[in-house]
Amino acid sequence: MAAVSESRLAQIIDRYEQVEARMGVASETDEIIALAREHAQLKPVVSKVRVLQSTRTGLMEAESLLKSGDPDMVELAGEEAELLRGQLPELENEVQLLLLPKDFDDDASIMLEIRAGTGGDEAALFAGDIFRMYQRFTQLRGWKLDLVSVTESEVGGYKEIVASIEGEGAFGQMKFESGVHRVQRVPATETQGRVHTSAATVAVLPAPKDIQIEIHEKDIRIDTYRASGAGGQHVNKTDSAVRITHIPTGIVTQSSEKSQHVNRDKAMEQLKIKLYEKEREASQTARAEERKSQIGSGDRSQKIRTYNYPENRVTDHRINLTLYALDKIIAGDKLEDVMTALISEDQARKLAAMEEGED
Repeated sequence: MAAVSESRLAQIIDRYEQVEARMGVASETDEIIALAREHAQLKPVVSKVRVLQSTRTGLMEAESLLKSGDPDMVELAGEEAELLRGQLPELENEVQLLLLPKDFDDDASIMLEIRAGTGGDEAALFAGDIFRMYQRFTQLRGWKLDLVSVTESEVGGYKEIVASIEGEGAFGQMKFESGVHRVQRVPATETQGRVHTSAATVAVLPAPKDIQIEIHEKDIRIDTYRASGAGGQHVNKTDSAVRITHIPTGIVTQSSEKSQHVNRDKAMEQLKIKLYEKEREASQTARAEERKSQIGSGDRSQKIRTYNYPENRVTDHRINLTLYALDKIIAGDKLEDVMTALISEDQARKLAAMEEGED
């Protein structure tokens, strides 16, 4: 791995100091918010950059003392040089990772959509298991999860469930969960003990604050209907649920809480998020050829993971990762291990692409 040049490190620190200086005199709200955001992003990078610079300088000084021939300093300088040489590769790697281009939406909250796929009742039950896995994961992270829309299955589980998840870095952490999740297990209704294969689809959409998407009234159709599921008896007695259809794209969103007013707002927010994602996907596709680091995070038709209950195995097919800890992963307690592996693989590919581009 090529070392980050001193000029590049100096540029980062210089930009950080410019932002700090500007923050002291800025008066426009939009500029203050933008500067605060950039400052927060640069601060951990600059902190690590300064440690790297200090280590490099210390190593040069120790090596200089070694060459001086001073008998009183050679042994001490040798120990210092050996220590710093050992620290340098890890520091270089950490700085390289911090300098990787980030997805613009990595810090955004998300809209999570889970739908039962092939497999009938068993698929709906698995969709429920997947939802509870993410629910537990968000609790462990200290994030906030709110249900938006629920269509329950007659046997338990969900035909479809939509939830918003608010938390710093939620999209960056969960963006690789989009796709088809496959389960292999013996259904509760199976009398012969045969293993069945079912599936659920997961979509993780970024939900940045203040999405600037213009929606014209003539382009949408709003329907109210009698919902079932998440709202319980009250929802069954009132036409409070709201469905919004965006006519130009065919995108449909809905919300089924008790208040029709709240449902309209939530369905409209979902629509904005989906239109934003549509634009985002188009942009990603346009530059997919040059972005060699993609691991298929955007394709919801892609089979990404298998949960094999008889073997207590979870396999993520994109990175050939297999963990024999299905019970802990589906419970949400070790799901982070899978996500961390995916993020690390993505970072490694981006680093390789960057180095290839520098050659």
